[in-house]
Amino acid sequence: QVQVEESGGGLVQPGGSLRLSCAASGNIFSIDAMGWYRQAPGKQRELVATTTSDGKTNYADSVKGRFTISRDNAKNTVYLEMNSLKPEDTAVYYCKAKIKITTNRYIAYQYWGQGTQVTVSS
Repeated sequence: QVQVEESGGGLVQPGGSLRLSCAASGNIFSIDAMGWYRQAPGKQRELVATTTSDGKTNYADSVKGRFTISRDNAKNTVYLEMNSLKPEDTAVYYCKAKIKITTNRYIAYQYWGQGTQVTVSS
């Protein structure tokens, strides 16, 4: 049916940058929204950034001005450009896609990726 696959995580020093990618594939009719969430050990998963089909973006206050979400509709891919990284950004980053599938084009389902580890440390 639908798969969501992430890449780009790794180890970076404070002040550095990383670019995460998330590609959706399968029986996709349309993608209503895609976004990034993160979860640190012992903490709740939290929203980082989202983008909708009408172009609206939303960022957590903690990343505003440092992170940028973008989308390549032709590739069903969303990116997260992370700059000026801080140790507090260390977490597993998950991609979520709100997708209508070809067998039912009027009900959207939520699909999650497996997550990619981002570690910010000197």
